[in-house]
Amino acid sequence: MAQVSASSSIQVAAAPEAVLTALADYETVRPRILTEHYRDYRVISGGRGDGTVVHWILQATEKRQRDVQATVSVKGSTVTETDANSTLVTTYSVVPNGTGSTVVVLTQWKGAGGVKGFFEKTFAPLGLRKIQQQVLENLKKEVD
Repeated sequence: MAQVSASSSIQVAAAPEAVLTALADYETVRPRILTEHYRDYRVISGGRGDGTVVHWILQATEKRQRDVQATVSVKGSTVTETDANSTLVTTYSVVPNGTGSTVVVLTQWKGAGGVKGFFEKTFAPLGLRKIQQQVLENLKKEVD
């Protein structure tokens, strides 16, 4: 099984603290910044910050979907979502950049082996980066 990853970033005018607060708000902000690729989104417990548990179905392509139940941890300038149903882990890192911030999202998981794994490692990150970038653009609109 190969490690598969996809990463995207964006610059925003908002201060890092404001961006982290927005990213860790799974009750109000997160539903507004998610794209149509996220279905059946709901907060299971918590809703803001560390210990929050959320559920969604990520419809990556017409035929490929992933049922995600993520537990959130917030440490320093990073919000991490760890999926209970797979090896999927997504981290949002926020760093100061002048008077604003740079937000980097990184999603990683253990992919399939063999030929299927080769195609997954080659093509899945391309599609996921597009989804990540749309979420980051929506975040920018939310916080700027």
